[in-house]
Amino acid sequence: MTVDPGILSAEMRALIDKVAAETGPQPDATLLPAAEGRALAARNNRRWNVNLPEMADDREAMLPADAALGSAEVRLRILTPHEAGLGTILFVHGGGFAFCSPETHERCARVLANAARMRVVLPDYRLAPEHPYPAGLFDTVATLRAVLAGAVEGLEGPVLVSGDSAGANLALAAMLHEQAAGRDLPDGALLFYGNYTTDLTGSSYRRFENGPGLTTARMGRYWDWYVAGRDLVGDPLACPLAATDAALAALPPLYLMAAGVDPLFSDTVALDARLKALGRTDRFDVVPGVTHGFLQNTNELAAAREALKVAGEVATTIKNQTKA
Repeated sequence: MTVDPGILSAEMRALIDKVAAETGPQPDATLLPAAEGRALAARNNRRWNVNLPEMADDREAMLPADAALGSAEVRLRILTPHEAGLGTILFVHGGGFAFCSPETHERCARVLANAARMRVVLPDYRLAPEHPYPAGLFDTVATLRAVLAGAVEGLEGPVLVSGDSAGANLALAAMLHEQAAGRDLPDGALLFYGNYTTDLTGSSYRRFENGPGLTTARMGRYWDWYVAGRDLVGDPLACPLAATDAALAALPPLYLMAAGVDPLFSDTVALDARLKALGRTDRFDVVPGVTHGFLQNTNELAAAREALKVAGEVATTIKNQTKA
């Protein structure tokens, strides 16, 4: 990897300064009680979800609980772009397993839907710490099963799974869960700046310990809420970097994207190294100069719009390969 991940772009710096000037000092949401932190995250994300791209259809559906799996009833937000072709992207939102919702990530999902010309479905999975691992994972797995089985009206294959940050963890872990169970897998995955291990000693966790944006301490607190005091570093369904070589080798095509200025940068680098050592040819892109969560900023950042355009092109390629 030759890209220097440590230099903020002028565009990213200007946006950080603009937000700081408009909002003033903000409390650390991970130091508040979970419900208060979640409400603060929702308020802060409203600024990113304006000027929403128009969709041909925008609806909700409810997925029943699956007692055998351990999933709860899941609300699904379903976005259909104009000129949608075949295919569905299951997009799992980030937020440290504890914050955010389909609504906080709606603009990002709409831009991706337009870029890929595919329907996007966002599950409103259960959040930690009230619902620690594996609650959110099981809700994600249940949604994946329903989409693959054609059980959600209006959603059809090919099917890709996607997610950002903790959502990328859940997307990858859901595939590993279903692989181990001998069940159908999606045709591919788009994984954006994911966190794939509770081990926070990678070089980027040290370099960007204090941000800007996400900090190593905040990531640690998210993990504490999610794992609820358990040592799960060796559990691939919590920490996908613990997956065996055989499990990783058998996954469908993956697209990995990392933000250059991000404590989690090391996680995607490590995953990419594992995949390449297995002889896989998954694409890995680094977007330099941007911070964790930058795909939320498609109103302000050309880099975010371009990154989702590329992701849409990759989704189209995977879809076309599947159809062929």
